[in-house]
Amino acid sequence: MDEIKNTVFDVQGSIDEVLNAPISSCAFTGHRELEADFSAEKLVEAIEKCIARGATTFYCGMAKGFDMLAAEYVLLKKRQGENVRLVACIPYLSQSNGFTDEDKGRYNRILHEADERYLVCEEYRKWCLSKRNDYMVDNADAVIAYCRKETGGTAYTVKRALKKKKCVIFV
Repeated sequence: MDEIKNTVFDVQGSIDEVLNAPISSCAFTGHRELEADFSAEKLVEAIEKCIARGATTFYCGMAKGFDMLAAEYVLLKKRQGENVRLVACIPYLSQSNGFTDEDKGRYNRILHEADERYLVCEEYRKWCLSKRNDYMVDNADAVIAYCRKETGGTAYTVKRALKKKKCVIFV
């Protein structure tokens, strides 16, 4: 994790130090399991700061855990009248098959309320998750990340965003 954090900036700095330019879009990447150190308040603060900097479009990978929590907050802001839109980035149609009934319900509600859906492929392919992550990074000005591991999809997405000189806000 230190390799990722030390690449561009000290993530212990404030969001204002990291997010110092106007943006129009933001992507979410994070783990499916939220550890004890996860702070919903930091996630909300990051989303609010992105909106304050001009973000109106948010890309969500639709995984359980961090992704869906972030999407739900964006949709709450939309219901409250904020000018925001959610793009549900779906790697394959049966993504939610292994989810609990509760998470399937959340997934379907988010999909129903999403302003746009981007589907990578109909059936699972070993590359579909990476392609989804690439799409989100390539289309976003900033990335809000909950990353606690050096490997896996979240680390891959963070590394890609940093390589492309995107603003990454760690929560």
